[in-house]
Amino acid sequence: MNLNATLFAQLGVFFILAWFTMKFVWPPIMKALDERVHKIADGLAAADKAKTELAHTEKKVVEEMRKARESATDVRANAEKQGAHLLDEARAEANRIISQAREAAEGEAAVAAQRAKEVLREQVAQLAVAGAERILRREINAQVHAELLANLKAEL
Repeated sequence: MNLNATLFAQLGVFFILAWFTMKFVWPPIMKALDERVHKIADGLAAADKAKTELAHTEKKVVEEMRKARESATDVRANAEKQGAHLLDEARAEANRIISQAREAAEGEAAVAAQRAKEVLREQVAQLAVAGAERILRREINAQVHAELLANLKAEL
């Protein structure tokens, strides 16, 4: 074989193989590589989007936590105010009940003192009559001296 013919034959086979590769082998490989590039780009875009959404969600969570703390603080303050109000009402009611009981007791004591004074006046009047009767050694008529006893009661 001739070197030139071999060279031309190898050159022809090379160009046919290059043409065959470019026509039938290269396009599917390029298509697969392009699809892979698009998948990677889509994945990176999705990761960036997820990162942005995560940051936004974290901001929302922080805001919701702040709102929840404020709400809890408000509820606690309202509960404390309501508790203080109920306590004040209970104290006022207790003071009112104590005052009423004191007034009732003072009224009862005044009535009892008045009764005791009346009983004491009667006993003093009876003792005075008994003493006068003994002094005079005669019997005193109760009807005649009823006015005298009434005056004596009023004076005591």
